[in-house]
Amino acid sequence: MDLSSVAASHREALDQHTRETVQWHFGEATGSEFWLKKKREFDFDPLTDVNSFTDLRKFPLFEDEWLRGGPMRRWVPQPLQDKPIYVFETGGTTGVPKSRVVVEDHWTDYEIFSDTIPDESFPRGANWLMLGPSGPRRLRLAVEHLAQHRGGICFCVDLDPRWVVKLLKKGKVTEAQEYSSHVIDQAMTVLGADNDIQCMFTTPKLLEALAMRLLDEGSSIEEAGIKGIFCGGTEFTPQWYRFACEELLGPNVYITPTYGNTLMGLACGKPFDPADNYKITYYAPQPRAVVEVVDFDDHTKLVDYGQTGRVKLYTMTKELFVPGFLERDEGEREKPHEKYPWDGVSGVRPYHVFAKTTTVGVY
Repeated sequence: MDLSSVAASHREALDQHTRETVQWHFGEATGSEFWLKKKREFDFDPLTDVNSFTDLRKFPLFEDEWLRGGPMRRWVPQPLQDKPIYVFETGGTTGVPKSRVVVEDHWTDYEIFSDTIPDESFPRGANWLMLGPSGPRRLRLAVEHLAQHRGGICFCVDLDPRWVVKLLKKGKVTEAQEYSSHVIDQAMTVLGADNDIQCMFTTPKLLEALAMRLLDEGSSIEEAGIKGIFCGGTEFTPQWYRFACEELLGPNVYITPTYGNTLMGLACGKPFDPADNYKITYYAPQPRAVVEVVDFDDHTKLVDYGQTGRVKLYTMTKELFVPGFLERDEGEREKPHEKYPWDGVSGVRPYHVFAKTTTVGVY
C-alpha cells in the first residue's frame, strides 16, 4: 500500500472520528453545558451539518479567552461529570489563567506517545527525571504517568516558569539565572542520589544548563546515566538540535523533539534523518488532534506544501472539543510521512506578529 492510499484511509478515519466527536459534544444527553449553550448561537446544526473534518470550518474560531475563569464544570460532558477531574493551566503570566479540565486525556496522550519512542533509548522499567514546569501544569502529571506506564518511577523538580518570565520582564536577568541554577541544583541532587534515572523530559534551556553543570563537575549527561531524552519548547531549533547532539549529548544519548500544549496533547517529531540536516517536523496525534498550516489572512485555506502559514489546531477527544484554534505559532506545511501519514508542520516558531512581545523563560 502506497503512502497516498494510507493517507486516504486515515482521512476516512478522521472524518468518522469527527462525526462521532461532534455527536458526543452536542448531543443533548452527552454534551457539555458550554457547547450545548454555544450551539444556540450557530447558524447551522452541528448534529446534522457536520459530516466530515472539512465541515469543522463551519464553526467560528475557538477563542482561548473562553478558558479564563469558571465554572470549570461547564466544559465537562455529562457522562464524565462524576469522574475525578483535573484542572490544568496554560499560558499567561498575569490575570486569570486559561485552564482546561481533564479526566484521562493526559494519560491517553502520553500512552500514545509511549508507542513512538524506542525501547533501547527509553528502557522499560527505567526511572525518569521530569526537569520542567510543575504546579498546575499538565506536563508534570503527564510525564509521571508516562514513566509509570513504562514501568518506572518519575522524579520531579519544583519549577515555576511564571516567576522566571516575571524576572526577565523586569530586567532581572541575574535573578532569573539564579532561579535556573536553583532548578538545576534540584536535578543534580536527584541524579546523584542513586535513583537509576535513564530517561528524561526537559526543555532546551534546562538541558543545556544541566549539561554545562555536569561538565563543570567533570561528568556528562551520558555519564549521569541518561540514555533517552524527549524535549519540548520553542527554543528547539535545527541549530540547537545539532548543537545538542554534537556538543551536549554525544552519540549514545538519544533525543527527540516534541511539540505540544495543554489543548493539543503531544505532537511527535519525525524520526531523525541526517539527510534532513536536523530539520524538525512535527505530526499531531491524529485523529485526537489535528494541526493545519493555514494562510495568514484566511484561516480556512491551507498553504501549499513547503509554504509558511499560521498553525491551526483542532482537538477532538471525549473530554475536549476545539474546532479550530489559531496558535501563537507559525511554520511550514509538510507532506505526510510513513510513520505519520498525514500533514505535518516544520520550523515551528512564534507567530511573527506576536514574536516581538513574547518573553521566553525556561522554555
